[in-house]
Amino acid sequence: MKTSDFDYDLPPGSIAQTPLEPRDSSRLLVMDRYSGALEHAIFRDLGKYLSPGDLLVLNQTRVIPARIYAHKPSGGRIEVLLLRPGGDRLTWECLVGGKGLSAGRSLIIENGPAAEIMEVLEGSRRRIRFAEPIEPFLPRVGNVPLPPYIHEPLKDPERYQTIYAQDPGSAAAPTAGLHFTPRLMDELQGKGIGFAYVTLHVGLDTFAPVTEDDPTVHEIHTEWCDLPKETADKINITRQAHGRVVAVGTTTVRTLESAAKQSLLVDRRSQLKPSTGNTDLFIMPGHTFRVVDGLITNFHLPKSTLIMLVSAFAGRESILHAYGVAREDGYRFYSFGDAMLIL
Repeated sequence: MKTSDFDYDLPPGSIAQTPLEPRDSSRLLVMDRYSGALEHAIFRDLGKYLSPGDLLVLNQTRVIPARIYAHKPSGGRIEVLLLRPGGDRLTWECLVGGKGLSAGRSLIIENGPAAEIMEVLEGSRRRIRFAEPIEPFLPRVGNVPLPPYIHEPLKDPERYQTIYAQDPGSAAAPTAGLHFTPRLMDELQGKGIGFAYVTLHVGLDTFAPVTEDDPTVHEIHTEWCDLPKETADKINITRQAHGRVVAVGTTTVRTLESAAKQSLLVDRRSQLKPSTGNTDLFIMPGHTFRVVDGLITNFHLPKSTLIMLVSAFAGRESILHAYGVAREDGYRFYSFGDAMLIL
């Protein structure tokens, strides 16, 4: 297996720059993961493909306005992107843009607290300590960090949040959930389809291309996730009743499969246990899925860990074929793009 096995060509015009309105008007490519058969639909028709007793599991993380700006004492302006908090309320791992950003360098946050670079990490990562907790300043000084392939300004920052976002902490949105509307969720519940929630705070590493020729040597960075008891109970009940557990997004898949690994699940009679903590689970072809029966997901970047994950779930050749069909049929790719339902 090579990283190049997960590459594909995509014209820039296929990358969605703005979200559709309403949210559930996006297209939905439905795929049978056993036969590879494809069907074209609209996201608001999701209920046609689900059955009473199925359970949708969603990631309720909330994107924080994590992009802030600072000045070096010399006056040079730099961009700081908050990735994940450290062990106290003052320290964050960050991405920084600028030169001469060595350990011990003081930073002046625009309209915020003083800060200092404590440690130089890999590449442009730095561990930064703020003089005061930065979170209270973010509503005033922070900006929502859209992916670099989106060049259009976002008129409403809430459009980069799911409608059920609750727990602040992500540097990027769990984009598969952006398609849900209150009306659609009410409709699905009325049909007997359940909802349950997990939290995984999304880091930018998830979206980065794998640069190594051999993906098995790629280091995937950890992300914090939480599967509460209420959700574990709903999943166990669903599995025992032979309903399907459908993960909304690859972040939900990582959360569920990480918990399954910790719970030592063997079959549908095994009990999934609550789980909280960091995960570095890298799902690629060969992974045995222990909880997830179905997946709702967007179209992912070539050579990314995410396209490897969906290939593990549905087969690399089938996924690349589906991506080719979607490209030729005018589907919109990436964060603000269309969706797939894989069952």
